[in-house]
Amino acid sequence: MDRTLHDRLTGWRRHLHANPELTLHETQTAAFVQARLTELGIAFAAGIGGNGVVATIRRGQSNRSVGLRADMDALPIHETSGVPHASTKPGIMHACGHDGHTVSLLGAAALLVADQSWSGTVQLVFQPAEEGGGGAKSMIADGLFGRFPMERIFGYHNWPGLDAGTVAVHDGPVMAGGNRVTFTITGQGGHAALPHLTRDPMIAAAHLLLALQSIVSRSVDPMDSAVISMAIMQAGTAANQIPHEATMRGTMRFLRLDVRDGMETAIHRIAQGIASTFDVTIDVNMPRGNPVTVNTATERDLAAEAALTAGLALRRDMTPAMTGEDFAWYLEHRPGAFVWIGNGSSDAGRDLHNAGYDFNDAILPAAAGFLASVAKRALARSAGMALAGRAGRPNV
Repeated sequence: MDRTLHDRLTGWRRHLHANPELTLHETQTAAFVQARLTELGIAFAAGIGGNGVVATIRRGQSNRSVGLRADMDALPIHETSGVPHASTKPGIMHACGHDGHTVSLLGAAALLVADQSWSGTVQLVFQPAEEGGGGAKSMIADGLFGRFPMERIFGYHNWPGLDAGTVAVHDGPVMAGGNRVTFTITGQGGHAALPHLTRDPMIAAAHLLLALQSIVSRSVDPMDSAVISMAIMQAGTAANQIPHEATMRGTMRFLRLDVRDGMETAIHRIAQGIASTFDVTIDVNMPRGNPVTVNTATERDLAAEAALTAGLALRRDMTPAMTGEDFAWYLEHRPGAFVWIGNGSSDAGRDLHNAGYDFNDAILPAAAGFLASVAKRALARSAGMALAGRAGRPNV
């Protein structure tokens, strides 16, 4: 990538970083993407599954097709990075690098438009609502794969702590599946000086919080990976009143579906036991979320080849992360691969979902180059190879 394009992409990325939008509210981000696609002369359709945008580049006579995906939404976190292009919206920031992912895909589009060496169709999927908003499912439900045919799909996530520009391709799971979990503990409120006349939901919530941590340590095989994290507790409005109700919210994550099933059973069992012990009621709301992200075999290897072809460092030894990724929903419908690209040092709070995080603009050429490379390599493969890759997806 030449310096002019790199500088252009950096400017775009920093604009998006300064102007983040939350899940399901990515209207201006989508408009920015559409404006850049128009500048590049690329046709697109907007409003796919909400604020999603899908752009299409066609060249030559080949009937091969491939999809490339980037996510666009930000998080409800107040930025403390101190960078000149920090968020201008209090309480909202791009703490996961989706601004960089979006611009990387725009960069790949620019590279593909300028490259005459390939033939086929590339679908550029700019997805909203990745951060728990069901954006991938919404785009699929809105006819993504029928309206914009693609035999395979690829994407990436920047990864702090991995050397900048290095591509990591996993042989097994890439990221965990997960459920969001909400507990509503209902007791009987009353005066704080007369606790014997109440049924305190906060005491029950405290015991529930601790008991849940026994699930991974005592109900999950030590050779498996799982995690339960309660992140929100809410109860009460006055210091001298025992509240009527308390709520806890968090997530459970896993790398195997049988582990998920066992964790769900244990959560219900523990909630029932705590409710009985403290004479309260506990309602458990546990909708199933993203599946486990697992690359199909052919596309996994194709992604590794594409990284090397693009002149990037490659690692095949990374362990999976317990973070979730709704790219997994695409892999339920098409063969594909999801890789990590190193964002460099994670020192000084530059981790994902940290208030001090910032995407590393130095990796934009690597990320855009990888996406363009994997698209071209996929288009050079036969449809039969794509079907073989789908059939080779592990059952996790």
